[in-house]
Amino acid sequence: MRVGVYYSNSDVRVEDVPVPEIKDGEILVRIEASGICGSDVMEWYRVKKAPVVLGHEIAGTVEKVGRGVEGFRQGDRVTVSHHVPCNTCYYCLRGEHSVCDTLRSTNFDPGGFAEYVRVPAINVDRGVFLLPEGMSFEEGSFTEPLGCVVRGFRKVGWEPGWSILVVGSGISGLLHIKLARTLGAGRIVAVDINEFRIDTARRFGADMAVHARDFDPSMIRSINSGRLADLVVLCTAHDSAIEQAVRSVERGGTILFFAPKEPGVRVSLPLFELWRDNVTMVSTYASCPLDTMTAIELIHSRRVVVEDMITHRLGLGEIQKGFDLVCSAEESIKVIIEPQR
Repeated sequence: MRVGVYYSNSDVRVEDVPVPEIKDGEILVRIEASGICGSDVMEWYRVKKAPVVLGHEIAGTVEKVGRGVEGFRQGDRVTVSHHVPCNTCYYCLRGEHSVCDTLRSTNFDPGGFAEYVRVPAINVDRGVFLLPEGMSFEEGSFTEPLGCVVRGFRKVGWEPGWSILVVGSGISGLLHIKLARTLGAGRIVAVDINEFRIDTARRFGADMAVHARDFDPSMIRSINSGRLADLVVLCTAHDSAIEQAVRSVERGGTILFFAPKEPGVRVSLPLFELWRDNVTMVSTYASCPLDTMTAIELIHSRRVVVEDMITHRLGLGEIQKGFDLVCSAEESIKVIIEPQR
């Protein structure tokens, strides 16, 4: 079968490898749609694992079913989580599934930029989800990124009526905007450095979308009854973005760190002001099965529409073009790889 092997952002090669053999309790999934995630092009994070087959936003059809598998059969349309929790450790029992050691060590084989993936038994048990009737493979590939956003909203204790500032209007920022609108946000403000994404944020529900160089927190006050944002979501980790977040959060508000810094990087924060104003700082990583199930229902019910986020559909042979599009972040939002083309 063909796979897209990642060596670096500028070197993603189509290579041939054997179709994985499944064992008892496992399934083989034929991949129909696999989204390129912003984390796939975080070279500082990915290149140390190279060469590797990336891709974790997948949907496809069950091709083979191993002995002992219950609940799935050949031909089922599914989406698959690459990381799954143990559900029994201290962290899982506290509801903190995404810091579970099992979640951080599980994956399917190889990655989603392949014609087929082998799904290990533990993933079959708690990380394979049937796609509802009428839900496309492309929509199914959005369940992982939307699930991560759903978890962020749960972590901050989202309340309808909150105002929100989204810093960084790539795919994750735009999903935050769409979900905030669906969940009854007050005012939504978006910031980015890309005019195409600024226009897209406005089209997807932002009341105000501005270029980062022109942004000032007073703009939030101007449309939000004189108040700053109840929630600031950082979908970029640039120092200037973090500074904007601190200046833009309302007293008693929350800053959500959705995008990561590189390991070892330190950031200076005005702790006295944050303490004085009772600002809560929350981080979020990954999602758990409940978040994925919620994402599936949000997409299926069309409370969160995702098809209009797809700007490019490419065959596996064009995967380097896909990575180039995501890296350049010019006029692309979501790039979908279709391995069977």
